Amino acid sequence: MNFADFYRQSIDDRQTFWANEAKLIDWHQPFSQVLDYSRPPFARWFVGGQTNLCHNAVDRWVASQGEQPALISVSTETNREKVYSFKELQSEVMRTAAVMQSLGVGKGDRVLIYMPMIAEATFAMLACARIGAIHSVVFGGFASNSLATRIDDAKPKLIVSADAGMRAGKSIPYKPLLDEAINLATHKPDHVLLVNRGLVAMSLKAGRDVDYAALRERHMDARVPVTWLESNDTSYILYTSGTTGKPKGVQRDVGGYAVALASSMKHIFCGNAGETYFSTSDIGWVVGHSYIVYGPLIAGMATVMYEGLPIRPDAGIWWSIVEKYKVTRMFSAPTAVRVLKKQPPEFMKKHDLSSLKALYLAGEPLDETTSSWIAGELGVPVIDNYWQTETGWPILSVAKGIEDMPTRLGSPGVPMVGYDVKVVNETSGALCGPGEKGVVMIKGPLPPGCMQTVYGDDERFVKTYWSRVNGEQVYSTFDWGIRDADGYYFILGRTDDVINVAGHRLGTREIEESISSHPNVSEVAVVGVEDNLKGQVAVAFAILKNAEPAATTEGRLALEGDIMAVVDRQLGAVGRPSRVYFVTLLPKTRSGKLLRRSIQAICEGRDPGDLTTIEDPASLQQIKDALSF
Repeated sequence: MNFADFYRQSIDDRQTFWANEAKLIDWHQPFSQVLDYSRPPFARWFVGGQTNLCHNAVDRWVASQGEQPALISVSTETNREKVYSFKELQSEVMRTAAVMQSLGVGKGDRVLIYMPMIAEATFAMLACARIGAIHSVVFGGFASNSLATRIDDAKPKLIVSADAGMRAGKSIPYKPLLDEAINLATHKPDHVLLVNRGLVAMSLKAGRDVDYAALRERHMDARVPVTWLESNDTSYILYTSGTTGKPKGVQRDVGGYAVALASSMKHIFCGNAGETYFSTSDIGWVVGHSYIVYGPLIAGMATVMYEGLPIRPDAGIWWSIVEKYKVTRMFSAPTAVRVLKKQPPEFMKKHDLSSLKALYLAGEPLDETTSSWIAGELGVPVIDNYWQTETGWPILSVAKGIEDMPTRLGSPGVPMVGYDVKVVNETSGALCGPGEKGVVMIKGPLPPGCMQTVYGDDERFVKTYWSRVNGEQVYSTFDWGIRDADGYYFILGRTDDVINVAGHRLGTREIEESISSHPNVSEVAVVGVEDNLKGQVAVAFAILKNAEPAATTEGRLALEGDIMAVVDRQLGAVGRPSRVYFVTLLPKTRSGKLLRRSIQAICEGRDPGDLTTIEDPASLQQIKDALSF
């Protein structure tokens, strides 16, 4: 079957198509209905079926390939490396599950995981899946304020963390950040389970904090059975930045997600049981959930979990991992490739990369220069793919597992199965023709594996993502795009105030709120500005209450550093703007709306557009003048 026919069936006959794809996973109890879309836009997949993510990722492989590698944990920060077979992984997951149960965690309870990229983080995620608890992983780089908002939203019974993470040889203590977050949060967890890596001193709070190693010792022989879950039970919550300061908890199901990952691993990523998959992301992001932990294991592959930088101890570290573990499929981000492009070529040349069959890139737009360079260096297909935290797996790519479709430079590809993608005119709602710019939207229902709702807020899910276009209910990606005459899509950037920094989605509003908390800032605008290395960087323009401290170059730099330190403390380094400029006016319409797109255009050296509605044209000159400092 060619891909066009395969795709068409996924849209025109969803019941038959997804019933067939559902055979890729194990079901404890068969489903009675493939899709219930009686309450749009809420889609319920594989209704009545019972399954479990941990069973499909671990247990079902133990009999056939129990001694084969499942989890390859590599840290160039601590120089530790350990390979867990499927059988060993199963034992570790059951031990961790028993530890959680001993702390009162059961089906439906939330467990917040704030961890570095170590094996115990995978054990914790899979243990939650095993016993029916709902995990919420928070990126280890987030600071206390951001962590506190997620604690209050998820209300976890248990938090799992560690003494510290490491980056570039420096310890990043997690425990003080976590303690402060719990103090700031209204909700208090019953327990905090801590992995002591011996990196920094760590004190435990009596009655709340528990040492993981000590409790694990008591459960070495634990046999924790799988808790079978209805397909539409919640598997996890993953928070993503929005245009308001409050993050959105993307809520995922169990059965639909398992089927979507199994399907994508077969058709898009072409992964086979017994092979090795290496995704360079972090479990704090959706790529880490889908294509470090669950996806490769569901496909019976070994998965590499890497703690470290792509250029430490040298720029060949990733390629040495590919050689050592015979990696067949690799997933990274364009930013990382651009970093490697700056390194001496011999680091890549000295390793045997003959096992590698393809490199997949996502998280931000892939430019032609980067794509062509890495394809030439590796001599394998470089396959772009486009998706979101909300969808959980690719919207656009090429499915070489179905047909050897050509890639197209600058395009992530064509719609993947189940995604009825449209490009819609923002003003008229009319469908755009080839080459016409519009908003990339998906006609409902969303396919299996996509978000069920915003956790605890169905109304926000509907209001944020869904609208009616020509009588059809459609989901907005909030990205501009065009489609060419052959059906390939090109993504042109965000329509809202979310920016993409090195593959990390950041809400400008969240950064603005952090900067505004500085005692000398009265107003601030943050925009995403194009950057050759990171794709975009955050740039801030602030109005001061007292301009005197910024009257000199030294004073401006000191104040800029002070404001950045505030963001570091509240959001973490990931939210820190690359620059903070000081102005006395910000460009606004007469109705008071901030003209962020005009500010962004000036920063990027483009025409700021129609300014007939601007209240004070002098504000634009201030932006230009500020950039000269």
